[in-house]
Amino acid sequence: MPRKVRDLIRDLGDAGFSLVRGGKGSHRKFVHLRYSGVVTLSGSDGADAKKYQEKQVRGAIEKTEQ
Repeated sequence: MPRKVRDLIRDLGDAGFSLVRGGKGSHRKFVHLRYSGVVTLSGSDGADAKKYQEKQVRGAIEKTEQ
């Protein structure tokens, strides 16, 4: 069963990512001091997360832990 977008947002918040302005519609941008780039998530909170979104979030969190 796929995870929900709200779960990915919670994971990013727990890892120290911050929500920044600039997303259009259902898009949200997250930044971290130790991650060069932006993690963008689309979809409403209750929507199923896409596999590429889960992979992007997991990779971003791993890079901040190094």
